[in-house]
Amino acid sequence: MPDAPTWDPQQYLRHAAHRSRPFHDLLARIPELPARGRPARIADLGCGPGNVTTLLAGRWPDAHITGLDSSPQMLAEAAALAGPTPGGGRLDFAAADAADWTPAERFDLIVSNAALQWVPNHPESFGRWLDALTPGGTFAFQVPGNFTAPSHALLGELCEAPQWRDRLADKGRRYVHILQPADYLDLLADLGCTADVWETTYVQLLQGEDPVLDWVKGTALRPVLTALADDPPAREEFLAQYRDLLRKAYPTGRHGTAFPFRRIFAVARRG
Repeated sequence: MPDAPTWDPQQYLRHAAHRSRPFHDLLARIPELPARGRPARIADLGCGPGNVTTLLAGRWPDAHITGLDSSPQMLAEAAALAGPTPGGGRLDFAAADAADWTPAERFDLIVSNAALQWVPNHPESFGRWLDALTPGGTFAFQVPGNFTAPSHALLGELCEAPQWRDRLADKGRRYVHILQPADYLDLLADLGCTADVWETTYVQLLQGEDPVLDWVKGTALRPVLTALADDPPAREEFLAQYRDLLRKAYPTGRHGTAFPFRRIFAVARRG
């Protein structure tokens, strides 16, 4: 996709437990796949470093699972996980951009975890992804729904401040295309699916110094960090200003820093 951020797998994985919890909840609601007498074929669209892709092999041990991502950094991290799986299946990874990915084969399951928020107009792709499912197959995804939360609102406001507007005005508000749960439900039903759509707000208890800043360094802040990569003084000044705003919005409590995080889930089964 144009102006794609540079990803840092190690920064992303610093909060792996919190980041993977929504995938566990999504995985638990996916019905049995239509594969009968053969290994299931599964695609993980926007697989990142592959840490949650491996969870699919736990649910479908003999499946052939392909993780797809557009980030060379993420795919390089995921490559170490490729190969035979303990249950007799296979895990591999390939480069693909969810913005224009068209499946070249049939899948029993297409799943996407915290990736489609980076893809403008992603609902327009649902039809062609559903067409690639075997009858009875499933398309399942979850996306963040917290883009009006202080962490993201403050980022957008700071990017649009006079000091930063020329360089960063388009880097802080990238998610206006996320739909509400009811809209995803209507869309998937219109496409002929039996759909289960819901939302959950996780109150994540983060630890350490400036933990919300550390969290967003792995995700929402990536476009800004990429844009300022060639200007370290400007990058550090921006981070200091954003850090101060986050400290006021998310004060540290007795047990850590509470960081509410809304997620939107959908599981759509093709008739």
